Amino acid sequence: MARTVPFTKGHGTGNDFVIVPDTDGELDLTADHVAILCDRRFGIGGDGILRVVRSRDIDAGAAAAAAGAEWFMDYRNADGSIAEMCGNGVRVFARYLVDAGLAQFGDEPLKIGTRAGVKTVTPSDLGFEVDLGAWRIDPGDVLVRARGIGAPRPGMSIDLGNPHVVVALPDERELETLDLTALPQLHPEPEHGANVEFVVPADPLVRDGVGSIRMRVFERGVGETLSCGTGVAAAALAVREWAGPAAPTHWRVDVPGGTLGVRMVEVDGEQHVLLSGPATLVYSGQVTLA
Repeated sequence: MARTVPFTKGHGTGNDFVIVPDTDGELDLTADHVAILCDRRFGIGGDGILRVVRSRDIDAGAAAAAAGAEWFMDYRNADGSIAEMCGNGVRVFARYLVDAGLAQFGDEPLKIGTRAGVKTVTPSDLGFEVDLGAWRIDPGDVLVRARGIGAPRPGMSIDLGNPHVVVALPDERELETLDLTALPQLHPEPEHGANVEFVVPADPLVRDGVGSIRMRVFERGVGETLSCGTGVAAAALAVREWAGPAAPTHWRVDVPGGTLGVRMVEVDGEQHVLLSGPATLVYSGQVTLA
């Protein structure tokens, strides 16, 4: 049975999403629905879907509801697969909640439930800043094959609630000629796949205490995107690890869709990584789901 639902199109540095409000938790949004909505020729077009649902109304949101996060970001990749987290998506999700009157910023950060735990969002000079939480660098290199870089390169595996493999390239020419129309091949292949980030450090790497890198990314379940929030954080963390203990805790990351900020701080004795950048709502409308 067909159902007409409202939607809003939004993006964070070109990483774009179809936002579907489901405030009562009644919408059966299937993988086929997601794939059609995200199709850039036959649908609205987007790198993924942000379903807006109360934490209490989704099985994955029980812990978020208990932690005081009223809203849960049910994020799906463009191919319909479920993903744990999306750093750009969280900022766009927060923008939608505030603009729709579903939440507001007060003395405390805005809590948003995700499959990678509760994330907190605050306003920032760049737009919004989200605390992505703790991260983990997994031991051992992953060998990465990609079109345009010749021999396979070693990559660093970083877990930010979702999996990443970061590969360093020697110069901007190689970054620009990299062909990401094909899926990079990883060996060993992570059980649930991974987002793959290719980075080039700036010259000089650090200026006025801020590190700077450029990045392109292939997102699992999507393909190359103009930006990936958790991928930006993973790239900064990897370059900081490679640079050594004197490396800065503040980073500027340039992606095809714009510029994002990353900083590393200690929260309750644990190292967290924070991502800041813009979040834009483009237009709203209605769509019929068959």
